Amino acid sequence: MTTSKPSCFRPEPRASAGTAKRATGGLPSWAPHGAALRDYLAGDLDAEVIVRAEDGEEERTPARVFFRGPADFSALDEAALDLCRGRVLDVGAGAGCHSLVLQARGLSVTALDVSPEAVAVMRRRGVRDVRCGDVFAFAGERFDTLLILMNGIGLVGTLDGLDRFLRDVSRLVADGGQILLDSFDPGPPDAEPPRAYAGEMRFQLEYRGVCGAYYDFVFLDFETLRRHAEAAGWRCESIWREDEGHYLARLRRRGATEGVQ
Repeated sequence: MTTSKPSCFRPEPRASAGTAKRATGGLPSWAPHGAALRDYLAGDLDAEVIVRAEDGEEERTPARVFFRGPADFSALDEAALDLCRGRVLDVGAGAGCHSLVLQARGLSVTALDVSPEAVAVMRRRGVRDVRCGDVFAFAGERFDTLLILMNGIGLVGTLDGLDRFLRDVSRLVADGGQILLDSFDPGPPDAEPPRAYAGEMRFQLEYRGVCGAYYDFVFLDFETLRRHAEAAGWRCESIWREDEGHYLARLRRRGATEGVQ
């Protein structure tokens, strides 16, 4: 599973509950990711980010996965892109792999990312409309589709963060619009003592020995997402399911008619 994609759906990270040997005080949690994208584009094809859980478990994520093209997309990626309609906001767009495909299809795409390095990478790769910022602060425009892939929704951090997002994001969604997002079922809790919700976790990114701040992250099983979405006035449907509980969901305002085709 990939948790390292930077996204605007990140409340300010709390102080780290652990001590990383190579942590850099005050470094934003997304900074190692942005640096890896920058270096990969500059020719370092071995660039990779270490994703470290609070319990010390680590996973390495090659930067190349954020530069993949349509031939390397999963069936879930393809299903999500085929559902995009109208004006699209690609949230936590990373290196712009999805934005570039949608742009080539003739859709109007705005790529949004909190990382200045990611923004610079996307501009160099040819994404025409790129913004740097946090979706909670992004205002003044509305979109027919909000696209949040590669587990980007997880950076709402917690179930409370999810509720905040679901309440706040309506201002960005046009009448009849939709939100497309993916996540997967975290399964039963394995922490001691168990968390209130098994999907609520904390991670840290490291690149070339430099660590960002720990950040909250949440994996959402579909039923939990559906309950919280419906409580906030959204209809939530499962569009695509893959192995190990990975799924694509579509959210539309309850009572809304079908939007742009």
